[in-house]
Amino acid sequence: MRWLTLYARSRQIPASLAAVVISAVAVWALARDGGEGPGDPRLPAFVLATGAMAASIGLSGQDLALDRAAAIRWAPRRAAHVLLAGAVVGTVLLIVQTMGEDMATTAFVVRDSAGLMGLVGLGAALSGGQYAWTLPFASLVFSFFAPPATSVPMQVATWMLLPPGTAAATWTALGLTVAGAAAYAVAGPRR
Repeated sequence: MRWLTLYARSRQIPASLAAVVISAVAVWALARDGGEGPGDPRLPAFVLATGAMAASIGLSGQDLALDRAAAIRWAPRRAAHVLLAGAVVGTVLLIVQTMGEDMATTAFVVRDSAGLMGLVGLGAALSGGQYAWTLPFASLVFSFFAPPATSVPMQVATWMLLPPGTAAATWTALGLTVAGAAAYAVAGPRR
């Protein structure tokens, strides 16, 4: 149990968790004032992207050389870290929704939190832990300002805001989750 506590502290998990909870509660409080209505996916997508970006700070340790020279197998721990962070981000939004304002369906939350954490894992593997937040941020911004998704390529690009039953969005999120978790698990954060 001591190694788990040390791991959590070295990966700044308490700070990340606090940021995820604070951002979800703040957005929930803003959503209570009306806004675009319960069918608007932008607000829950924003909460999930913010949570994924907050969780990304823990994807690199204090010393990458020390991580790479450790006597333990990092691949399973890295994959578990990404997948568990996605589950926590989604769960926080679902718990906040129980306080009254229903922002998104469970299927939407699961799909988007998994896909966003896949993007975070890809970002960490490609750019390092300190820049892992850039891919979810870019995807969120593009989805907010892109024209309506009428073609399959546009549905793939704006997967984050599409309804839960959209096949292109679901497969895109699944692909991002698998690719991101695998890339981060195998390669780790880039130096």
